[in-house]
Amino acid sequence: QVQLVESGGGLVQAGGSLRLSCVASGSVASISVMGWYRQAPGKQRDLVAVISRGENTNYADSVKGRFTISRDNAKNTVYLQMNSLRPEDTAVYFCNAVLWFQNYWGQGTQVAVSA
Repeated sequence: QVQLVESGGGLVQAGGSLRLSCVASGSVASISVMGWYRQAPGKQRDLVAVISRGENTNYADSVKGRFTISRDNAKNTVYLQMNSLRPEDTAVYFCNAVLWFQNYWGQGTQVAVSA
């Protein structure tokens, strides 16, 4: 199994930046894809960005040009650099990893963007 621990969330004003980190432990060699999802109150959990071990990336349209996902395989860590934050980015952000078609999730980290 894999354990995922997110950090870096917080409160920021609109236009500000945050950098989220997710550290994976356990069967990290079997991770094929990692990503970030977010869930606002009363809404579904939506894809934000994903990255493969080969560092191919994909982003939700709402964050393209503002967010950057990256990974450091040696550190078993994936990052989400969030710039030009908007109030609608407010959500709990979850780290995700895929191993053998099974999803693993972190506990989430809260991001709040004030107007």
